[in-house]
Amino acid sequence: MGRFGLDGFKVLVTASTRGIGRGIAEVLLEEGAEVYICGRTRESVEKAIAELSPLGKVRGSPADISNKDEAEALVERAYEALGGLDGLVYVTGPPKPGTFAELNLSDWEYGVRLLILSAIWISRKAIPLLEKSGRGSIVYLTSSVVKEPLPNLALSNVLRAAVHGLAKTLSRELGPRGIRVNVVVPGKILTERAVQVAKDMAARSGKSLEEVLKETSSEIPLGRYGLPKEIGYVVAFLLSPMASYVNGAIIPVDGGLLRSI
Repeated sequence: MGRFGLDGFKVLVTASTRGIGRGIAEVLLEEGAEVYICGRTRESVEKAIAELSPLGKVRGSPADISNKDEAEALVERAYEALGGLDGLVYVTGPPKPGTFAELNLSDWEYGVRLLILSAIWISRKAIPLLEKSGRGSIVYLTSSVVKEPLPNLALSNVLRAAVHGLAKTLSRELGPRGIRVNVVVPGKILTERAVQVAKDMAARSGKSLEEVLKETSSEIPLGRYGLPKEIGYVVAFLLSPMASYVNGAIIPVDGGLLRSI
């Protein structure tokens, strides 16, 4: 029996072959949930399934959620493979970095598909299935930039905020239908991408990886990067019956990084 009462809970986690999505999938499997994962390539999905299978029942398939047909088909495949759907955890990879002046219109159009339309397509397809569950729950993952925009991340600064608008809207519309909707806002998390960025900085500066990670985490009150599974624990709680009165919440998981009230 898991700590959060998620035994047999059927969950789709998008963008989950690595990084934060992978950490969430790991925790949910450890808690007894049945999980459907996705990634961009068949190879990445098959590799992740092989590595996650010892933890529990995991299925998956490749999908580009910035494509409407693929996003909608993903939800259908998850529902069929799991035999139902109790939870949706929406995760996306990061958009292209750059300032407003550097980004062109095609960058913005792709960013809208990746960060906003994908959430709408997947949610519209999943909501009727979650309603059948009687214990449906949605958790959207965004970024700390929605609270405090960062330089060189114009796409993320602008577009991720729209997911918060979607979540707050749905929390009110879907609450009467028995579906809770919440948001988790990760701070600096030690994903493969974060480590690679730190390695590149170390190579350019002549410093060690440990020195770079220490420097880049110096503004975090807890003094370190978070781990993907630390996001997963919060997501597991929000999906679970233990969070039965948590709806429309926006929860930072950032070691105290955000300064705003």
